[in-house]
Amino acid sequence: MATFAAVTPKRFTIADYHRLIELGFLTENDRVELIRGELMQMVSKGTPHTVCNTSLVYELTILLQGRAIVRGQEPITLPPKSEPEPDLVIAYSRSDRYLSGHPSPADILLVAEVADATLKYDQQVKLPLYAESGIANYWIFNLVASCLEVYTQPYQDLQGNFGYASKQIFLPHAVVTLPGFPDLSVDLSKVFP
Repeated sequence: MATFAAVTPKRFTIADYHRLIELGFLTENDRVELIRGELMQMVSKGTPHTVCNTSLVYELTILLQGRAIVRGQEPITLPPKSEPEPDLVIAYSRSDRYLSGHPSPADILLVAEVADATLKYDQQVKLPLYAESGIANYWIFNLVASCLEVYTQPYQDLQGNFGYASKQIFLPHAVVTLPGFPDLSVDLSKVFP
């Protein structure tokens, strides 16, 4: 009887991932992101998703002008094996605008995802990833239920699972205060399609 060695998938570090990009194995056309060492194919975005995301980036860029950096669909670094590309990130201002490296958890005030086809993925895969990385504020613009899900207070339970202790729901007509900026609020009616 033949015995077979255990077959395991190849997991990539962030350095491995960057090397694949440098060598030309991955390009912008590949539309992948690194999640827990695996290359994940990103889903194509429909019109409601792109309208919501474009409106969100526009509104927050105006509100935060000169106070923080707003990044739309750009990578963030979550050591040791993740480099997701959230729909929106608010990061602390830096003079180099993150030329020396993508924002890491210490740089990030807010991560937001716009979710329709990716809703379960954003809730079940990305939410624990962001919580484990110490991202204090995670928002999901839930286009399926037409609401904003606001997650705060990342924690780890006794079984080692990560999540957020607080979840609030805001309807599309609400006005929500931006994390780190108690004097600034975003009117959701200008964001939801």
